[in-house]
Order: sequence, then C-alpha cells, then structure tokens
Amino acid sequence: MNNSLRPSTGQPSHVSQVCAADTAEVPAPMDLIFIEGFRGETVIGIHESELHRAQPLLIDVHAGVPRARACDTDRIADTIDYGVVRERLQRLLVEHRLQLLEAFAEAIADILIHEFGASWVRVKVVKPRKFDDVQSVGVQIERHAPAHPLSKSAHGATVLKFLASGMVPAKH
Repeated sequence: MNNSLRPSTGQPSHVSQVCAADTAEVPAPMDLIFIEGFRGETVIGIHESELHRAQPLLIDVHAGVPRARACDTDRIADTIDYGVVRERLQRLLVEHRLQLLEAFAEAIADILIHEFGASWVRVKVVKPRKFDDVQSVGVQIERHAPAHPLSKSAHGATVLKFLASGMVPAKH
C-alpha cells in the first residue's frame, strides 16, 4: 500500500485516490522536490537579544511540480535543482532584513514559486533551542502558485472590455 502523503492535505495518497474517484476533476500528479534539515545562521527576531548576532535556523522546503518532465528526459533542466535552491537559501540568509519567521518563510515560498516554478510549497523554519525549556520554535506555511496569473496585457484587455461595455466606475 502507498503510504505517501498528499501535499495539500497531509492525508495518505490512497485516501486521496478514493476521494478523487468521487469527484469529476482528478488532480494532476505532483512530484515533490525537497530539502530537509538545511542549517544556516542569520539575524532575525524582534527581541533586542536577537538583533545583533546571527542565530541558527533549520529550514525544510518541499516544492511540488506537476509531474516533472525530468522523469522522462532525465535532465536537471526539466525540474527544480535542489542544489540551486540550497544556494538561493544561503543567499537569502545573508541578504534578508526580515524580523519574523513568518515573513522569512513567506520569502522562501515566493522564491520557490516565482524563481523556480513550483506549483505548491511547504516551508518550515525553526529556531532550535530558542528557550532553555523548549526544543524548538518555528513556523510552517503552505502556498500555491496562482492558478492563472494575469499578464499586464491580459489585465489591460479586461479593463478595456469593462470600459467598452459601459461599466465605468462611478466617481465618489
């Protein structure tokens, strides 16, 4: 039996296969590229004690792509290169000016979606041993790429269509 988890639900994939049979739309197969346990240091936080020296972070990323062409072509150019993602995470640790782990995780999600073409991402950012009595604190987020991002020209065409149909916003 397949014990893998569906990215968006965390449910076993065999459950999703049963549920998918009940719906008209079957989701496209998703391949996950992941990095777990990435370690780095950066200055991040809101407390005075966090703002002057780097502290350790542990980062896990899972990036979903609809059935990667690399499965057929065996070419790294046809998928997300986790080595390049690792380098980009290293650069982000140096360059960011964020204070909250939530904002940092969001920046990682944006990078994976917009720079690497991921359709879905899960990002976990952890501060290990932040407190003496706690193993770790952190945040985990999931994001989906926009379904159909409108290009500027497509957006302009939509606005022109509304104007041409007489739907002009009233002045207040």
